[in-house]
Amino acid sequence: MQTPTNRFKQALRQRQPQIGLWLGLTDSAATEICATAGFDWLLLDGEHTPNDLRSLRDQAQTIAGYPATHAIARVPVGATALIKQYLDLGLQTLLVPMVETAEQAARLVQAMRYPPLGVRGMAGSRASRWGLYPRYALEANDQVCLLVQAETTTALRHLDAITAVEGVDGVFIGPADLSASMGHVGNPNHPEVQAAIDDAIVRIARAGKAPGILTSDEAQARHYLALGAVFVAVGLDTALLARQTRALAASFKKFD
Repeated sequence: MQTPTNRFKQALRQRQPQIGLWLGLTDSAATEICATAGFDWLLLDGEHTPNDLRSLRDQAQTIAGYPATHAIARVPVGATALIKQYLDLGLQTLLVPMVETAEQAARLVQAMRYPPLGVRGMAGSRASRWGLYPRYALEANDQVCLLVQAETTTALRHLDAITAVEGVDGVFIGPADLSASMGHVGNPNHPEVQAAIDDAIVRIARAGKAPGILTSDEAQARHYLALGAVFVAVGLDTALLARQTRALAASFKKFD
């Protein structure tokens, strides 16, 4: 039985736009609602939410029931041991925050891969879904997908070197942290920040890698896609719930 093909990775290579949603509610029931919506990918956030390995596993299993939607997980930090655990859960695509140099990116590539191309440990996959696939250890290196986050001025200075690292499949621009790094805390829409983002997207695409970003502004998302962004998150589950529930309450409270 052949190891499952990473369709998201294939789409990035073919420059097919992939539209996603950011998930922070950490609950499988909420994840399933989002999985029925028709997004190409859903991001399970392990950095800025109370997700742990068990909740990530449960949500990834939920998403697996909807084959048209791909599960991506963001690790809290690019540690080799943690990357191994996330992959052993059954995930194929990981997003790593705060990548600032080519050397750091190269270490992450190694952490994602089994020897001789990397340093990923072998035993954990036997107890996960990967144990069903007898050639998984031989085929996994071709199916894992590494997305790195460039979200500081240091990362942008080293962007060309980062995109040159073989095994980096995409580079995700983090507008919030980038704006803070540029001295515009809390203002990712500042003209200087937006100009830096536009330039980064063009450079990443020119290097043959997939650019990605998150924005809940539809016009902005379409602008990034037109520039060459390939994987774009167009909203957050927490923001959608907050906006709709507050609007519903306000529509009745105004009659009090």
